Amino acid sequence: MRGRVMLGLVLTLAAAPALAQAPAPLAFVQPLSPAATQAVQERLREAGVYMRAPDGVWGPESQAALDRFQQARGLAATGSLNLATAQALGIALPQVLSVPEQAAGPAAGLSPRAVRNVQQRLRALGFYQGGADGVWGAGTQAALERFQRGRGLEATGQINPMTAQALGLNPGNLDAPLR
Repeated sequence: MRGRVMLGLVLTLAAAPALAQAPAPLAFVQPLSPAATQAVQERLREAGVYMRAPDGVWGPESQAALDRFQQARGLAATGSLNLATAQALGIALPQVLSVPEQAAGPAAGLSPRAVRNVQQRLRALGFYQGGADGVWGAGTQAALERFQRGRGLEATGQINPMTAQALGLNPGNLDAPLR
């Protein structure tokens, strides 16, 4: 599996206007499947801001195209695919909000090599006592949650770019050899 940075849809829901003191808006982030990512890339290409062939892998070129699209359309340059950007691209929410085919568990989509890398880093940092066998189990899950709490990250037990970076792994390629 090629390494990739995940693109996610961010939905922000405004608070009720009746509240005297408006809290921060509620945000929801959902990773996009490769098919949904490819659809976004196709729309960015049609808009003339993405020059590569849509491949379903979100990388620096895709991110730069999204930034250019948001700026050109006078949208908030959030760097994320949000509701306003999806609407401006003409992308229907059901198209991008479908459950990714790899969303079966905390290690879904991770190769044994990537799991070994996570286990080795957790072990080196003192959070994991087991062997680096490349199998995601309860011990790996618990160790990752402890690591996330210890680093002030949301303890989801899921590998995301922030957790990967905090572990010292390449967020775009978890299979990459450890440094």
